[in-house]
Amino acid sequence: MKQNSSPIKEKLYSIVFKADTRAGKTFDLFLIAVIIFSIIVVMAESVSSVWEQYGNTLKILEWVITVLFSIEYILRIIIVHRPRKFIFSFYGLIDLLACLPAYIGIFTTAGAGLVVIRALRLLRLFRILKLTRYTNASSYIWEALKASRFKISIFLYTIMTLVIVIGALMYFVEDGASGFDSIPRAMYWVIVTITTVGYGDIAPMTTAGQFIASIVMIMGYAIIAVPTGIVTAETVRLKHKDTDSKPCPRCHTLNKSEANYCSKCGEKIAQTEQ
Repeated sequence: MKQNSSPIKEKLYSIVFKADTRAGKTFDLFLIAVIIFSIIVVMAESVSSVWEQYGNTLKILEWVITVLFSIEYILRIIIVHRPRKFIFSFYGLIDLLACLPAYIGIFTTAGAGLVVIRALRLLRLFRILKLTRYTNASSYIWEALKASRFKISIFLYTIMTLVIVIGALMYFVEDGASGFDSIPRAMYWVIVTITTVGYGDIAPMTTAGQFIASIVMIMGYAIIAVPTGIVTAETVRLKHKDTDSKPCPRCHTLNKSEANYCSKCGEKIAQTEQ
């Protein structure tokens, strides 16, 4: 916070943005409970029998939740020292999505507007992304994904190359009667097989095609393990790099234990109370 900010703002800031105080932890736990409850309400609305019996109650609950999220969103904008940056940040946009659909639904009309309303209700499920703000583990996963993005990109490029080559090979080995009537269709089969999903809507009939399918199936088990191993290795490396790392309360970037400000966004990082 800025030095010329009011004591009330400083107090609210410590509650809303800092999780290392009793009040901050209580505030975070309350929000987590509201988020989980809101997701349950949205899912309940999609069940026709529940909606017919408790539709009015669910509407009231949804508006109560929307108002709570709106107050939280406005409060964060007011007390943060760089409002514009927060508004266009990942969590700022998620906070906006958490409450915006309900207000847009007011202006939609019946008939064709019902489709829009259903889509807006689905958008409210984005509230579950708000939960990532309150778990330090998400910071390690996010940093591990960023650190391993080049390795994963090369891996995906290799997989797409294999899919194209094997798909083309299956197209020439098999015939249209077995479902391999085009290279894209054959590529679809390769993706389904290599990911061990196996819908069974397309299956090779020739001996050569079944031999290739067997190789693809075996490859699938090894391929699935590769990205998991890459991300896991990066997560372990980051964990051991600095066991006392502190996540930024705004962008959740991991910083060194002695850091007072975030290396990415410049947010002040509170010292852990003893």
